[in-house]
Amino acid sequence: MVFPVVGGDGKPTGYEIDNSLRFNTADDAFMQRTFTAGTRTKFTISCWIKRGNLSGKPNDDPHRIIDAFKDANNVSNFFFETDDTLRFFHKSAGTTYANVVTNRVFRDPSAWYHLVCAVDTTQSTESNRIKFYVNGVQETSFSTYSVLENLATFFNDNTRICTVGAKDSSSGEKDHFDGYMADFYYVDNQQYDQTYFGETDDNGVWIPVEKGKGAGGNLTFGTNGFFLEFQQTGTSANSSGMGADTSGNDLHLTPNNLASTDVTEDTPTNNFCTLSSVDNDGVVLSEGNCNFDTSSGNNEGVRGTIGVQNGKWYYECKITGSAGMSAGNIGYSRPEVPVTSGPASVLGLFANGSSTFGLYNNSSGKTSLDASAGIGQNDIIGVALDLDSSTKTIAYYRNGSIMGSAQTINASILGDFLLPVMLDDGGVNDVVGSFNFGNPTFSISSGNTDGKYGNFEYAPPSGYYALCTKRLA
Repeated sequence: MVFPVVGGDGKPTGYEIDNSLRFNTADDAFMQRTFTAGTRTKFTISCWIKRGNLSGKPNDDPHRIIDAFKDANNVSNFFFETDDTLRFFHKSAGTTYANVVTNRVFRDPSAWYHLVCAVDTTQSTESNRIKFYVNGVQETSFSTYSVLENLATFFNDNTRICTVGAKDSSSGEKDHFDGYMADFYYVDNQQYDQTYFGETDDNGVWIPVEKGKGAGGNLTFGTNGFFLEFQQTGTSANSSGMGADTSGNDLHLTPNNLASTDVTEDTPTNNFCTLSSVDNDGVVLSEGNCNFDTSSGNNEGVRGTIGVQNGKWYYECKITGSAGMSAGNIGYSRPEVPVTSGPASVLGLFANGSSTFGLYNNSSGKTSLDASAGIGQNDIIGVALDLDSSTKTIAYYRNGSIMGSAQTINASILGDFLLPVMLDDGGVNDVVGSFNFGNPTFSISSGNTDGKYGNFEYAPPSGYYALCTKRLA
C-alpha cells in the first residue's frame, strides 16, 4: 500500500493548484484544438497526472496524454504504454523516427506524478533530443531510445490536431487517458527542464510552482503554447470553458464529453482519496476511480488509497444500481486483509444492507442499526469514523439521517491503518455506486464542505474531515 505524501505543509512558495480535470475512458473524454504552423523540432509538455485505471483497462489500449495524430502511420504522441511505461513516439509514412520508452513503470493510483517531456531534435547529442523528468528527476534508464536528428514531429504542424487525453481518430478506439490532469503546459519552440514547473519543498517532496515563478525563469509559450488550469466549467472553446488557455495566448481547447462534475478539487496540492486500481479484485472502476461496479462476479472488493490511524473522517457513497445494496458492504478495512474476504471473517468494519441495515464488526453476527427498509437506488450512505475519542466509533447515515446510533469499534480492528472499502459479499444482486470522498462524480444539490474542503451532499458531523492530504497534514 502506498500512502500519498503530496500536499500539506512545507511549501517554499505556497503555490496551490485549485482544480484538476477528471477524464473517464468510457465517456470518450478529451480536449483539442488545431495547431497553427510552428516549430516542429522543439517544444515542452509539462503536466501533473493522477492515474485512474491503469493502461490496458478498461480496453487493451495505451493511455494518451497528448497527441498529434493523423492515422496509425502518421503520428506523434506522449503517453503511457500498455505496460505502464512512459513513451514518446513518432512515425511518418509508416517509418518510426522517434521511440523513447522508460524502463520504469508508473502504477501508483494514489499519487500525483509530475511529468515533463522536453523535446529539441536539433541537439547533436541524441540523448539530449528528448528528455523525460518525473517528479523533478530526469529519467535516464530506457528500454528504447532512438530519435532522428532534426526530426520534424507533427506537433506544431498546421495539418494536425492537438488532442489532450486521447488520440484524434474519427473511428475506433482513441486510447483514452483515464484519471486526472492538472496544470497542463504546452510550450512551443522551447525545451524547458523541470525547474520551470516545480521545486522541492522543505520535506524533500517535488511540488508545483506558479506559472513563470520556477527557478528556471519566465516562460515563453510561443505560437501554439497554452496553459490549462481547469478553473472553469463551460463546454465551449473560450475563457469560460474547461479548456480555457491562461497562458496569455487565448488558444482555448474544445472539451469533448466532459461535464462540470469533471472539474474537481483533487489536485497535487490537496490529494483526495479514491478507490485503488491496484488494491482491487474484480471491481470495475470508472470516473477517476470513484465509481464502482461489481457485476463481473461475486466476492469482489476494492479499498481506498488513503489510510488513517487517528482523526475523525467522513465520506459518502451513492448507490446508483437499480438493485440497491442488498449484497454490498461499505466501511473500513485493515490493509492486510484480502479484499475478497467475506464481511464477517476479516479484520474490518462493514455495513450490510438487505431488508434491514446492520454492521459487521469483526464478528459473524450483525448488529442491527435500522429495522426499516434497506438502501435503495440513489440513496446516499454517509460514513463517519471517529478514531480520536476514547471510545472509537463508526456511524452510518442514510440521506443525512443517522441509522440507529454510533457503534463502538471492536478493539481487534484497531492499532493499524484503516482504509475505506467496498465489498460484494457474494449475494445475488450486484452493487453499483459512487464514492464521494469530497470529489464527487455526481451532481451535488446542497454543497457542504468539511469546514474548508470537499463537496458533500450532506454536511459532515461537526469535527469530521474529508479524506484528503490537507486534512491529514
